[in-house]
Amino acid sequence: MAGHSHWAGIKHKKSRADKERSKIFSKLSREITVAAKLGDKDPDMNPRLRTAIQAAKQANMPKDNISRAISKSEISGDKIYESLRYEGFGPSNVAIIIETLTDNKNRSASSIRTVLQKNGGRLGESGSTTHMFTNCGIIHIDKEKIKEEEIFDIAINAGAKDCLSLDNIFEITTEKGDFYKIKTELEKKIRTIIYSSIEWRPSSYLNLNKEQSEQTLQVLNALEELDDVQNIFTNANLKNLQ
Repeated sequence: MAGHSHWAGIKHKKSRADKERSKIFSKLSREITVAAKLGDKDPDMNPRLRTAIQAAKQANMPKDNISRAISKSEISGDKIYESLRYEGFGPSNVAIIIETLTDNKNRSASSIRTVLQKNGGRLGESGSTTHMFTNCGIIHIDKEKIKEEEIFDIAINAGAKDCLSLDNIFEITTEKGDFYKIKTELEKKIRTIIYSSIEWRPSSYLNLNKEQSEQTLQVLNALEELDDVQNIFTNANLKNLQ
C-alpha cells in the first residue's frame, strides 16, 4: 500500500503541475494574440510581440502553441481583450497591483474582489496603491554572456536608468516609455536576454513575519489562479518564506 500511496501522490503532483503549466500557457498565448492583433505579426517589427514570444519560450511553450496564438489574432470576430489594472490590499495591509487581459471587466473585478475579501483584503480605488510603486522596464542579462564594463556602457548609451550587478545577472532598469527601444538596442549586442518585462516596483518593502508572509502568499496564489490575471505585483517582503 505504501507504494500505491506514493504513486497516488506523484500522480496528484503531476496533474497539478500539468494544470499549472496549462494555465501559464493560456495566459502567455493570450498576450501573444493581443500583441499580434495590436501590431505587426512579425516579431522583429513588433517589440511587444517579440517580448511575449520570448516569455513563452522561457516557459518552454511549444512552437506550435506560439504559432497558433499568432494566427488567432487574424480571426475576425474573436474575443476583444482589454488590458485593465486593479489595485487593492491583502492581509496585513499589503499593497497589490493586478494586471489583467480580459474580455469581461465585470467578471474580472468581481473575481478579484471576491479573492481579496475572502483572504482579509479589499479592492481599492484607482491610484490607491500605484503611488507606492514605480512603473518601469526590467531586463535581465546572464553575467556569463557579457563583461560588466561592456553591459554598463551599452545600457547607459541606450538610455537606461540603472544597471545593477546582482548574483548571476545584470539587471537593467528603464523608464516605461523607453523599455522596448532600449531592449531592441541591447538585442543588437546580446543574443540571450534571460527576462524582460514592464513591472511595478515598490518604492519600499513591507516586512512581514512568517505567518503574515504565508497569508499573503495564499492570496497571491489565489489571484494567480484567475484566468484573467496576467501579472501581480506587491510591496510585501516574503523573505521569511525562503
